Amino acid sequence: MSKLVIVGTVAFDAIETPFGKTDKILGGAATFIGLAASQFNVDSAIVSVVGGDFPQEHLDLLSEREIDISGIEIVKEGKTFFWSGLYHNDMNSRDTLITELNVLADFKPVVPKSYRDSKVVMLGNLHPLVQSSVLDQMTTEPLLVVLDTMNFWMDCALEDLLTVIKRVDVITINDEEARQLTGEYSLVVAARKIHEMGPKYVVIKKGEHGALLFHNENVFFAPALPLEEVFDPTGAGDTFAGGFAGYLAKTDDHSFENMKKAVIYGSTLASFCVEKFGTERMENLDGNEIHKRLQQFKALTQFEIELT
Repeated sequence: MSKLVIVGTVAFDAIETPFGKTDKILGGAATFIGLAASQFNVDSAIVSVVGGDFPQEHLDLLSEREIDISGIEIVKEGKTFFWSGLYHNDMNSRDTLITELNVLADFKPVVPKSYRDSKVVMLGNLHPLVQSSVLDQMTTEPLLVVLDTMNFWMDCALEDLLTVIKRVDVITINDEEARQLTGEYSLVVAARKIHEMGPKYVVIKKGEHGALLFHNENVFFAPALPLEEVFDPTGAGDTFAGGFAGYLAKTDDHSFENMKKAVIYGSTLASFCVEKFGTERMENLDGNEIHKRLQQFKALTQFEIELT
């Protein structure tokens, strides 16, 4: 089993969907990634920053999941990163209402010394220079670096993003972002162009339409499980990434065949995330539920056909 370093935001979210709204609740990319990865009992650490307004109970929640929080800097006189969003009826599109960087504006990540030899690094959605600085701190070269990013960095820090992309093994982005990054509408062509930028594996997330995994000429598709109710998509992509990276850290197998299983685990965990607001569903998830849903995924995609 490999140690896992998770870099990203630990934050407050305020969310409104067609099903209701919340005040400030626990959120952030690293939070969702960490909770998902904790399902695999891996030795993981979160590197992030919060303000003095961040409740101890949220830090305790992460510690109780055996996540090392010594890399979470607490700026006592500062405020925690805050994001507020409004989802439309289709739940695929949203408007950002408020973004307050607060302590994140001056964040300089420090990887705990005991995790600088980690074999797996999960770079959550942050400024590419912050992501690069984490890789610079590793004392041994990781066996697997996974990077998540978004169109915002393509708009305002493209050169820095392209630099860090050269250093990663896997990139996870959504279909819109893949098209923006490459200028190609075809996701197959877009994935090929991203390969040429550096990553060996390209994961393109398509929300309720599943996820695609590309490796050279190999392509794998995992559908999203049809759900009766979707309350809140916030954090689903990060939960996918956490399940993906957590499974790979647990198994120490980075082959294409095992990557396919990692995509399924990521999709499975993401399907739970959307069932409640924020982290609520991930906080109360148990192994039996995951096993049952994996069986549903298997039934959804497995079939017998006679080829003539």
